Amino acid sequence: MAATLEVADLTVFYGKRRAVEGVSLAVGPGEVVTLLGANGSGKSTTLRAISGLVRPARGRILLDGRDVTQAPADAIVAAGVSHVPEGREVFPEFTVLENLLVGGHRVARGALPARLEGAFELFPILRARRRQLAGTLSGGEQQMLAIARALMTRPRLLLLDEPSLGLAPMLAREIFRTLARINATGVAVLLVEQNARRALRLAARGYVLETGRVAAAGTSRELAADARVRSAYLGLGQTAAPPCAGSAGSLG
Repeated sequence: MAATLEVADLTVFYGKRRAVEGVSLAVGPGEVVTLLGANGSGKSTTLRAISGLVRPARGRILLDGRDVTQAPADAIVAAGVSHVPEGREVFPEFTVLENLLVGGHRVARGALPARLEGAFELFPILRARRRQLAGTLSGGEQQMLAIARALMTRPRLLLLDEPSLGLAPMLAREIFRTLARINATGVAVLLVEQNARRALRLAARGYVLETGRVAAAGTSRELAADARVRSAYLGLGQTAAPPCAGSAGSLG
């Protein structure tokens, strides 16, 4: 079976600055894969290239074996990819319901009620807030809305950029429990997340980016045991690594 996503030798420039160089990665059907790395390492740029928001200078991006390297962003959405960017980027002057409808603009009118109901079942607080302006929601509620909006197209691959950024620990844990539920329905996830320990608990595998290149790759257990990864991203020394499930089952 073909990988849901294959990225080969991806290189991206912003003007003359090379943001990503030679990045290769893959996400299998229904798999959670995490991208780790310091700020400025190329994680967000990689997601933006996959979703068609920036054009690669070199490399290939395949979705289910189909080359979408030069496809426009709307065609990539139609192919089954949804992107939740860093900072949520909800429409603050729209209500919660209007934001969800924007996410579902490609959905047949007859299917919209079921999609909305699915969003409200996943995030019940959004049902209560559906007439509220998105700009007046809390940070955690805006993140829920951004994820729910991305799911309106029922993607096969969900790109998530820092979903727990700026959230209180309790809300961050709730977001990650919900991501586990989403993945359990068969949605593959490519996750960028500064909280490396939490990301490795959810993901089966991961890649570490450093100055735009892949510096390490492996299963979550392997990365959690890697001395350099533990020191740089987990804030731990070189003692034995703690258990790492590498699955959605342990999200403490």
